[in-house]
Amino acid sequence: MKIGSINAKVSVLAIGVFVFFLILLVITYVITRNLQILAWGIPTLAFLLIFPLGLNYLSQSQYASMIPQYEREARPVRIRAIGLHMLSEPVRFEGVVERVYFQFINRPQFLIADKSGEISVKMFTSTQEEIKKGDVVEVLGMVMKRYIVSGDAIINCVSIRKIKKSESSGQK
Repeated sequence: MKIGSINAKVSVLAIGVFVFFLILLVITYVITRNLQILAWGIPTLAFLLIFPLGLNYLSQSQYASMIPQYEREARPVRIRAIGLHMLSEPVRFEGVVERVYFQFINRPQFLIADKSGEISVKMFTSTQEEIKKGDVVEVLGMVMKRYIVSGDAIINCVSIRKIKKSESSGQK
């Protein structure tokens, strides 16, 4: 659903929960013929879609507001140069999407590779455009640890966008 310039999405998981409870509501009403079930059930079902949509809109708009700052501050790097010594630094790099995980719950994770290496890129909201395996992308994000206490460096992604192969200018 497009709200202003933000493309808010409800995850497949939230839709599944909605359908499950819709079926339960219909079965319960057919068995009991109690209108109070519908009076409470229909608004509750609406809430099961509106709440995740609202949360996705809020996180998308927050990420969109951070993009200009990251575009100014992020320095272009090669994936191999990213390490724990760069924790909390904004970075920008280009690469090819090798794998995509968890898009169905609006928390996509990507494995992005360039000629120097590969890195995991996590996004805590859905992407503005569909990103799939084989796409050439530009990533803006911050370096963080995979786990709170330990782990290798990964990217907390603020923006991932497809670029045409001719736009790809290589990294410095």
